[in-house]
Amino acid sequence: MGTGRLPGVGGGFLAVPALVTVLAFAMRAAVGTGPLAVTADSPASLATRSGAAASLDRAMIGPFVATAVLGARDGGRPAAKVSGPRLQRVFALVLPAVAALVLVDAVT
Repeated sequence: MGTGRLPGVGGGFLAVPALVTVLAFAMRAAVGTGPLAVTADSPASLATRSGAAASLDRAMIGPFVATAVLGARDGGRPAAKVSGPRLQRVFALVLPAVAALVLVDAVT
């Protein structure tokens, strides 16, 4: 992708819709589980890139790992305060916006 970073925005944006539509999770459970999917996926992505260790920005890895851990731990708290249908509407609005940003980043 454009700047040499790993492509995509994280597994949560794919995991949440998949958990809801394919596995019939409640929206609240899916939103709380999404960060866990990202946390599980991140070490696999890092291992895949380990052969290119010289190109890894080590100053960026720590904050991303810390954010993923905090997101996995605290991700369900906001979801518990918002109704499932409202979470679905917000997610439906945010997902295309994030997809557009990733597309713009990929082509520039």
